[in-house]
Amino acid sequence: MAIWRIRKVTEITGHRSKTSVYNAAQAGLLTKPVAIGLRSVGWPDYEVEAVTAARVAGQPEEAIRALVNKLHAQRAERFEALTQTVAHA
Repeated sequence: MAIWRIRKVTEITGHRSKTSVYNAAQAGLLTKPVAIGLRSVGWPDYEVEAVTAARVAGQPEEAIRALVNKLHAQRAERFEALTQTVAHA
């Protein structure tokens, strides 16, 4: 997994500006960024690719919002699985 910075996300999604990426995230049409430093954020590559694939497939906004919600839930599940694995090691 890679974390893509805003420039790569705009390139992949076709958004014209940083603001439009953040607006899409706020509207639930793109996952929210994750902190990767004190003043920097990025997006997991597989999440950006999943949302972009849904757009290319012609999915309506409600389906994309559902996908984004599912991706956010998977973040929590992955973290939980990771912490359980580390605790049992």
